[in-house]
Amino acid sequence: MISSHPLPRLLLSAAFVGLTAAALAGCKTISTEDITGSTGGGGLLSNASLSRTADEAPSAVRDWQREAKVAGDRYAADPRDANAAIRYADALRHNGQRAQAVAVLQRAALYRPNDKAVLGAYGRALAADGELRQALDVLGKAHSPDRPDWRILSAQGAVLDQMGRFDEARHHYETALKIAPDEPSVLSNLGLSYALSKNLPKAEETLRRAAAHDGGDKRIRQNLALVIGLQGRFKEAEEVARAELPPEEAAANIAYLQQMLAQQGRKAAPKKLAQAASAE
Repeated sequence: MISSHPLPRLLLSAAFVGLTAAALAGCKTISTEDITGSTGGGGLLSNASLSRTADEAPSAVRDWQREAKVAGDRYAADPRDANAAIRYADALRHNGQRAQAVAVLQRAALYRPNDKAVLGAYGRALAADGELRQALDVLGKAHSPDRPDWRILSAQGAVLDQMGRFDEARHHYETALKIAPDEPSVLSNLGLSYALSKNLPKAEETLRRAAAHDGGDKRIRQNLALVIGLQGRFKEAEEVARAELPPEEAAANIAYLQQMLAQQGRKAAPKKLAQAASAE
C-alpha cells in the first residue's frame, strides 16, 4: 500500500513529483532542480559548478553544507573572485538558499558584467528562484550568436518550457543538439518538454535516446519510467525504475503514480463529459 511508504522517505526525484503534477494537471512549469545543464540544481538534473567537473561535485546534503562553508570563506575573502562566487552560489542553491545564491551572483555580475560563466550561473540561479523573465534576459547575454553555448541554449529552453512556450523551448534544444549531438542532458530536457505539452510517445522516444548514453544521469531513466507510467504501462515503468532504485522504492514510485492518475481521472470525468456534450 502506498501509505506504508511515506512520500518523504521515497527516493522520488523532483522531476517525478513535479513532472507528474504537470502532466496530470496541465501545469506549465517544471522543477528547475531537474534540468541538466540548464537552470542548475537537478531538471530536471544537477549541473555541476563551472569550476569543476560533474564527478567532483558534492553529492550529499552534508557535502553541500561543507562546500558552502569552504566556498563561502573564499568568497568572503574576495567577492570579486568569479570562480568562488559561482561555487558558493551553487552550494547555496543546493542547500535551498536560492535567494541568497541569486544575490551572490548578482554581485558577481556587477563586478564582471561581460563574464559569460558568471552570467550563465546568474541566469540559472534566477530561473531556480522563479524569476523567469529576468533569467531569460541574463541567459541571452551569456553567449553570442557567433559563439553559441549548448549549455546556455538548453538553459534557455528550460526557462521557456516553464513559461509554457514549448515550441520556442524545443527550438533551443534542437539548436543545442546541433552543437552537441546526442548530449543526454539536452535530450532529457527535450523529452520533458514533450511530456509537459502532453506528447508522451515523443517524450518516451526522446528520453530513451537520452538514457541510451553512458553519460546519462540516473534521473533520466527515472523520468523515462515516469513517462512510460503516464501512458498506463506500469509494469514496464517499474522495470525501468528498478535499474536505478531498490525494488521496494521503485514499486512505491509507480504505486504513487497510479494513485495520482486514478485521482486525476475521477476529478476529470465530469469535465470530460461536459466537453463531450458540447462537442455534440
